[in-house]
Amino acid sequence: MRILFLGDVMGRSGRTAIGQHLRNLREELNVSFCVVNGENATNGAGLSAAHAKGILEAGADVITLGDHAFDQKEMMQFCEAEPRIVRPLNFSKAAPGQGARVFEVQGGARVLVAQVLGQVFMKRPFDDPFSAVERALKAAPLGGAVQATLVDMHCEATSEKMAMGHFCDGRASIVVGTHTHVPTADAMILPGGTAYQTDAGMCGDYNSVIGMQKDEPMRRFLTGMPKARFEPAKGEGTLSGLLAEIDPKTGKALSVQQIRRGGRLSQS
Repeated sequence: MRILFLGDVMGRSGRTAIGQHLRNLREELNVSFCVVNGENATNGAGLSAAHAKGILEAGADVITLGDHAFDQKEMMQFCEAEPRIVRPLNFSKAAPGQGARVFEVQGGARVLVAQVLGQVFMKRPFDDPFSAVERALKAAPLGGAVQATLVDMHCEATSEKMAMGHFCDGRASIVVGTHTHVPTADAMILPGGTAYQTDAGMCGDYNSVIGMQKDEPMRRFLTGMPKARFEPAKGEGTLSGLLAEIDPKTGKALSVQQIRRGGRLSQS
């Protein structure tokens, strides 16, 4: 089973890159199942229902969200109606939608997709991500209820992402980080058989400051004073993510590689 994960879709540039490349990429890589983090797809702040539908129609099987999950208010209702949307596990218990779902892949294999928010350097005090993931893994154990498990760890600190990787090692097929919009060069298989990458990077324009047009972020760094709103960069986007081959008998990773297509980053 070959699972493709793509990092945070950033604005129109990221959506365009998804539309241009994802279906061809699925065919080229013989992808069985594709998860896309879409939490910045709508003007860099959340995900609208229309843009969610566009990403799904472009070839994603599941969309994960993040700390901006409900910046677009219509997502409050849409994620209840659309089971292919997965919001963070450790949001408020009153939050709509679900933070972990099991999906069936063509051929009958079942894949658990879970997302969780970290706590370190995050603006809001989210609930403990480790106990939230523990409950999800126990509810759908690898090698039993499901043949593969993917955990999207959405947070700032690389140390917290790495800790989650080791926490899930041998119990999840893939643990991949999102949120910082810069791909890390550490794709690997952990000792227990879990494919891991600290951050998948973003799907967006890398001629930017983490996906935003450069002038306003640079002004704030130089002067400490805001003058305008941040706006997503609009140049050609790069798809960034990882591809893992999973043994459906064990749920363990057989291989993992970084994926980049289009835009400014070197292709891989």
